[in-house]
Amino acid sequence: MAVGIEGIDMSRVPAHVACVMDGNGRWAEKRGLARTEGHAAGEEALFDTVEGALEVGLSWLTVYAFSTENWSRPVDEVRFLMNFNEQILTRHRDDLNGKGVRILFSGRRDWRVPRRLLRHIEQSEALTATNRRMTLNFAFNYGGRAEIIDAVRRLVADNVAVGKVDDKAIRARLYQPAMPDPDLVVRTSGEYRLSNFLLWEVAYSEMIFTDVLWPDFRREDLFDAIREYQGRDRRFGGVQAKKRRGRGR
Repeated sequence: MAVGIEGIDMSRVPAHVACVMDGNGRWAEKRGLARTEGHAAGEEALFDTVEGALEVGLSWLTVYAFSTENWSRPVDEVRFLMNFNEQILTRHRDDLNGKGVRILFSGRRDWRVPRRLLRHIEQSEALTATNRRMTLNFAFNYGGRAEIIDAVRRLVADNVAVGKVDDKAIRARLYQPAMPDPDLVVRTSGEYRLSNFLLWEVAYSEMIFTDVLWPDFRREDLFDAIREYQGRDRRFGGVQAKKRRGRGR
């Protein structure tokens, strides 16, 4: 088994990896703990993965932190997650800033998000705005369908003519227009679905599903996913010429 970045072709590292951080609740339940303990354990997984992303040279890492559907969870769990995301920012933003990481948040900043958390989001984005070593993008209060709906609403508000509505016009109105589409999406916990994550952006992303529950995920799992990604043939709907087989043919 390869260790660290051994076996990774550093000239073909994906520019953007997106992660569905799933399995926190099941991780806790397996240990007889409250679901919130699983979310807390996921913090170590997140920042070990961030360190791995920096080590391998990713330009973008997007993590699914809280979906528009997550509001339907028990009130105590939602309240914990709001406070937890605020604490993640206050605990880690200075360190991320020192490492050249830009922090972004993608999603709706509506009345449901506590004002104090919104202030920390805005402060973290402002603090790290000029950093370019890597962008850590939190998909928070995010839904892929909501993003597309919001983009369409902006098209209407901007009075864009029907004949001018194309891929470029829609992309310009997504939450992060300059964000490259993910090359690779990793979902943990053995589930095989996107769960309303980056629906516009993942049209040609490679998908890797792992049985590892998110709190157990570490940079080595990210490296394994990148090695698997590099072994795939990405055709983007086209057909590549067949490789010649054998010597002298």
